[in-house]
Amino acid sequence: MKKNLSVLFALIIIASMALAACQPQQVETVQTVVVTQEVLREGTPVIETVVVEVTPEAPAEGPGDGTDLVTFDAYSTTDNPPLDPQIGEDEISINYIENLFVQLTNYDTVTAEIVPEAATDWEISDDGLTYTFHLRTDIPWVYHNPVTGETTQSNRPIFDEEGNQTGEEPAFVTAEDFVYGIRRACDPNIGSYYSGVIAPLIAGCSDVLNYADPANIPQELIDAIGVSAPDSETLVINLEFPAAYFLSMTPMWTLSAAPEWAISEHGENWIEAGNLVTSGRYVLNEWVHGVRRILLRNPLIPEDLAGSGNIERIVTNVVPDTGTGYALWLNNEVDTSAIPDTELAAHLEQFPDETEQDPTLGVFYIAFRMTKPPFDNPLVRRAFSAAYDRETHVSEVEQGQGLPMKHLAPPGIFGAPPIDEVGVGYDPELARELLAEAGYPNCEGFPQVTLIGYSGAHTLNWIEYAQGQWLENLGCPPDTIVIEQLPFAELLSATEASLPDEQAPHMWTLGWGPDYADENNWVGDVLWCENENREKRTCNEIDEMIVEAREESDPDRRQELYRQIEEAFFGPEGEFPLMPIYLEIAFVADHAWLDNPTALFGGDQWYNWSIDWDAKVAARGS
Repeated sequence: MKKNLSVLFALIIIASMALAACQPQQVETVQTVVVTQEVLREGTPVIETVVVEVTPEAPAEGPGDGTDLVTFDAYSTTDNPPLDPQIGEDEISINYIENLFVQLTNYDTVTAEIVPEAATDWEISDDGLTYTFHLRTDIPWVYHNPVTGETTQSNRPIFDEEGNQTGEEPAFVTAEDFVYGIRRACDPNIGSYYSGVIAPLIAGCSDVLNYADPANIPQELIDAIGVSAPDSETLVINLEFPAAYFLSMTPMWTLSAAPEWAISEHGENWIEAGNLVTSGRYVLNEWVHGVRRILLRNPLIPEDLAGSGNIERIVTNVVPDTGTGYALWLNNEVDTSAIPDTELAAHLEQFPDETEQDPTLGVFYIAFRMTKPPFDNPLVRRAFSAAYDRETHVSEVEQGQGLPMKHLAPPGIFGAPPIDEVGVGYDPELARELLAEAGYPNCEGFPQVTLIGYSGAHTLNWIEYAQGQWLENLGCPPDTIVIEQLPFAELLSATEASLPDEQAPHMWTLGWGPDYADENNWVGDVLWCENENREKRTCNEIDEMIVEAREESDPDRRQELYRQIEEAFFGPEGEFPLMPIYLEIAFVADHAWLDNPTALFGGDQWYNWSIDWDAKVAARGS
């Protein structure tokens, strides 16, 4: 899904993979990878990259097998998460960043209330433009040595006025580290999607992000970004306008403190095991690209920040698909799993007590390249949307795991209109009329167009369903709608706004889950014309309403504006830069020994998860 999804140093050769049908199922791989590790050079330990052969680690069985750490076993079908707070944008990255770094604030997973984390308390100026955060001083920056397994406090270099290093000192998270991180998030050179999310709010950030010559941004422009540190314990953020929802954004990873010295030393490779300096509840013990990732508890985190969970070790093996991961779950080798569509009915019948509904609030949609004919015509976009039966999609493609959506923001988000009151849903007669009005009666003369879905059997079902809908309801032959699948990261690259239209697809599948509980995170952060929107919208009166709504202090007026905005996008005369399809409410297989409170925003809080270790060990021994 998102939050929106290169494999570094990896050359992967899968030599074998076998799943036994009637005996304990194991995933056996031999892979050649390039991995960072410590070696001795003339008696001095140095980190370098070497080629090694590795196999996925056998699941921990408990005391007596070489580890007695309470271990959360998981799998991933991808291995490209940038563990960089200012760059991470996909769900996997955000999960890891949440656990590797402390944020400015956090939120309660039950009440969604903003609660202290690095900041103990804060004040907001009367005009709503200045936020002053008071920070704790006892959160260490830590370095974990993946060879020795030791976690030690990182040292911060000390420089004189001429810029010469004169020494080092133990590093704690300071206001200056937040200033560096936030300024870095405004830098167009790091290529962060979420830069465009925070830039409109923080004074001066957009001036830097949109500077015409990114390689030569004047220092005075960087210094003018509205973030400052009067002292190491005080962070001041100045906004462009009194955004009432800004506090709800402060748990976001993009606003994290960052260790400037580690980034300066290692560049893009600072996120690798052996280089990474972190501040959160876990440290990165191992990252063998294409094979596995291992986190360990950070023993130096202040006790009151450690979280309520008991998980000491997190092992994530990379597998080719969800079917393989679910087979591992059936064999008690992982603690939680998505459920393949083909297995859902049998799973619900066999494991009713080990099934949870995951209310991610993620809305999935098909987007249009609005500058690429024939989808530069709003009549065509409206026709394709009205020709799509969302209820049948949910029942057949999603097997009931969702709700049809006619507009973008889901229930539970401030400003989102009621789910059935705004937007044009399935209306095939209207769809045919619109397509005829656009000049393509019964799809005659309609050019060949492309629909790109991300990889996976589920998405293939989705885009084949879409192809069938437009055949049935618009008369468009299958060879008119050319469907293709790409790995998620490649889909994102193929749909970047910067690409010329001739290189971009006409349509593609994507989804969006919330970063904070406000409608601006949907119509503002996804569709506002001044963001790097993949649909390439042209600014118009809808964008004026988006700006008005985010700057409005009256909550009732904001709600009314957001209703009007959703209507302007998805109503009878709507612009339809994308067509919302469904709100995901997925079934997830969770073993009974796992207690994992759902995080609706940001990453999963693994530090608040718990495992009944005795029950897990007993199940694995049976």
